[in-house]
Amino acid sequence: MATTSGARHRELGLIDSEYELIRELLQRHPNDVELAMFSLLWSEHCGYKHSRKLLRRLPTEGARVLMGPGENAGAVDLGAGHAVAFKVESHNHPSAVEPFQGAATGVGGILRDVFALGARPIAILDSLRFGELSSERSRYLLDRVVAGIGHYGNSIGVPTVGGEIYFEAPYEQNCLVNAMCVGLAQAERMVRSAARGSGNFVVLLGASTGRDGIGGASVLASAELAEGEEKRPSVQIGDPFEEKKLMECCLELLDRGLLVALQDLGAAGLTSSSAEMASAGGVGIDVAVDRVPLREADMEPFEIMISESQERMLAVVDPASIDEVMAICERWQTGAAVIGEVTDTERIRVMDGADVVGDVPVSALIDACPLYDLEPEQPGEWLYGNEVSLERGADPDRVLTALLASPSVASKRWAFEQYDSIVQSRTVRRPEAADAAVLRLDETEGAIAVAIDGNGRRVACDPYRGAVEAVLECAQNLACVGAEPLGLTNCLNFGNPEKPYVAWQLDRSVQGLADACAALEVPVVGGNVSLYNESESGPIYPTPVVGMVGELPDPARAAGIALRDGDAIALVGPFAPSPAGSELAKLRGDLANGVPGVSLAAVRAAIELVRDAVRAGTVSCAHDVSDGGLACALAECAITGGVGLRADLDPLVELRGASGEACLFGEGSGGFVVAGAHAELNALAADGRERGVDVVLIGEAGSDRVDISAAEAELSVSLRAAEQAWRSLSPS
Repeated sequence: MATTSGARHRELGLIDSEYELIRELLQRHPNDVELAMFSLLWSEHCGYKHSRKLLRRLPTEGARVLMGPGENAGAVDLGAGHAVAFKVESHNHPSAVEPFQGAATGVGGILRDVFALGARPIAILDSLRFGELSSERSRYLLDRVVAGIGHYGNSIGVPTVGGEIYFEAPYEQNCLVNAMCVGLAQAERMVRSAARGSGNFVVLLGASTGRDGIGGASVLASAELAEGEEKRPSVQIGDPFEEKKLMECCLELLDRGLLVALQDLGAAGLTSSSAEMASAGGVGIDVAVDRVPLREADMEPFEIMISESQERMLAVVDPASIDEVMAICERWQTGAAVIGEVTDTERIRVMDGADVVGDVPVSALIDACPLYDLEPEQPGEWLYGNEVSLERGADPDRVLTALLASPSVASKRWAFEQYDSIVQSRTVRRPEAADAAVLRLDETEGAIAVAIDGNGRRVACDPYRGAVEAVLECAQNLACVGAEPLGLTNCLNFGNPEKPYVAWQLDRSVQGLADACAALEVPVVGGNVSLYNESESGPIYPTPVVGMVGELPDPARAAGIALRDGDAIALVGPFAPSPAGSELAKLRGDLANGVPGVSLAAVRAAIELVRDAVRAGTVSCAHDVSDGGLACALAECAITGGVGLRADLDPLVELRGASGEACLFGEGSGGFVVAGAHAELNALAADGRERGVDVVLIGEAGSDRVDISAAEAELSVSLRAAEQAWRSLSPS
């Protein structure tokens, strides 16, 4: 075994103390293969060195949880013998370098995480962040990322049913591409990733291995993004048709009970998949790199072990089943090769013919990765700058149309129309028709709802309260279609945690997530951490993204956001509007530290009231109040329904002691716009009084204008003008 020079480890992202620890663990210098393996599994992306301690705060237990953190994806019980599996992950840095392939392979990777459990993917959601649309770079990234998501999801036949897109200056150089997948499985047939059974074969399934992706996600996501093109070759290349065959092959193998364990090959390739499977099962694995099918014949052993080529899975197979496994793979035209075996050594050994080219204890690779304590320090001032795009003296009519046209608020139809949202014929509520996507499950005679949310700007203003808001908004979106949350997955997108103020943002955000999940009794079943999201121009906004899955008994009663002519309109919940951190504050250049807090118990009570009302058919329209405030929420309901409205917000002014402008455009958690028959809303108000939830009747649907008054402020905008503003988004 050749030894490496001391400088090599720094090139691979390991600091001197980490290299010395590796030497202590091995009692010698690592060779090139071993050093490459350590550098990836001890990277931030794989090892969670700066976040693992924080993640222990999150509540992960629940009566419906079947699989939690540590598996390829989380899974919760749906009853009737079925389970729903789901997870969200990032592909940020690869997408900033090569947006089409970065986004496409991000979708491919999250699909594999879900079908690795034996769950058939039934939905994709995406959460995207770019710089301002005035930037040519941001328009290019938006165009190519959306195209990449559509290409992969549409080709493989999984609907993209929801998501969000935000545009903020701090994401200019470092866009965020978070993808979520939801799958359906028979609970008793789900498989874990733990390898077991000494002598069992280790089988590599799927595409051949090449140099694409070497040092890709694991390295790109563990260091600040350098400007320039030099990292473009590190981005993986995806093939959705290859993955479709691989997915169907794996699902058949699992359905027939032919696999002992199954693991996705994602970041760090064979290194991470073999080590994680061995660690989970308390065993060892021998890998023969000379048996790995290659696209390029001259690849070195270390390249084979760390390649991140896409559309590959690693399986453990009983030797007695290998012939049947190979026959099924051949029928699906899916590559399959026995590349090793499970051992009782608790070591990962890398073999090249008769030569042992790597030999490392599994515990050293997985358990010995150093974990670092953060050194948080709260910044004393707003760090991100302000730009003015709306004059302070603009009248309310102008403010409303400016907010509706703001790219973060405006309709994202241009993007989601590139996605197939109805393939598989489960989709009951399409994008923008409702606050959450609704999928019919004939297997259980019920339905699930899924949503994904986060607002990095508000988290930057207050990391704790902003993270709480992300969880609450996701739960509110589910309530608007009548769904009760079953579980949550998250993706934590932050800057360099070695910087004190980023450490503070991360620490406070995780605590906010933990407290909000505990208050709602929603378990966290898995997720992803993406740190070092910054460039020479600075860090991104701290952006925790939350994905949530809920269940509802009758998809036919899932409310949309469209008003009907003659509907009464009410505001539900403890909504206390404030301009702090709002979209209006951004447009005016008034961003600063701080957003208002909220009573978690009060918001939970409002969520339960709205959920019950939707399930009972009491309301036909339900929409949470979020970006742009109450006036924007009302306008969106009017635009979607094709009918105007008249609303008087003076009761809200009196109830909250806020200004008229704040009631129109201020933001905060806990607000719902609901609509239905007058008698039904009067009954809802009575129910609210019994539960201690504010229900305030504020108006009625009708006419061809959006007319809203609030104390000293009032606006009147034609429905046509409001719709033109809201539908104005285009990357061109």
